[in-house]
Amino acid sequence: MERQVTEAESWSRALGGDGAALGAVFDLHSDRVFRHAYAVLRDVHDAEDATATAFLELWRRRSSVRVIDGSVLPWLLVTAANCARNVARSRRRYRALLDSLPRGEHAESAEREAVAGMPVLDIVDGELGTQLRALPRTDYLLVMLTAVEGYSTSEAATAVGISASAARTRLSRVKARLRTPAASVPAPIGEEVGG
Repeated sequence: MERQVTEAESWSRALGGDGAALGAVFDLHSDRVFRHAYAVLRDVHDAEDATATAFLELWRRRSSVRVIDGSVLPWLLVTAANCARNVARSRRRYRALLDSLPRGEHAESAEREAVAGMPVLDIVDGELGTQLRALPRTDYLLVMLTAVEGYSTSEAATAVGISASAARTRLSRVKARLRTPAASVPAPIGEEVGG
């Protein structure tokens, strides 16, 4: 009977440049990373692109990847979320460009019809979805890792590169902010230091 190779062993070999070992890590986590990207984008092709980009970044940046409890999955989830947000931003820009183009009175362009049916680009719809999309990047990632993926605050903090106490403070502020009616929630000023 063959001994199962652990993720830590595969990752250690991948750090040395072993592409087959990275393939083992991909096989282990690709479904979960895809599901996460799909939850953000709600589009199979875009989620596949975000997943592929996350694993490409894992290989490219392998020497600086944060490993949490012997796993690269938290890093992959954060990277996939960033990739998905970039895809969503590109899609919004494309739609804005299409909306700015002149068109006839009664005819819709094929491109406009194609993007008109695209679903909401985040995990949650409605008022809560609007508030979540307005969060600064680090706060959004902390919520995603703790509330959606089930990581502890400490693990999520390590994944996004801040201290556990800073993560607890940020999550506490997010909770308070989400309890406030959407009309009174101020727009984010920008990413805070440390995120």
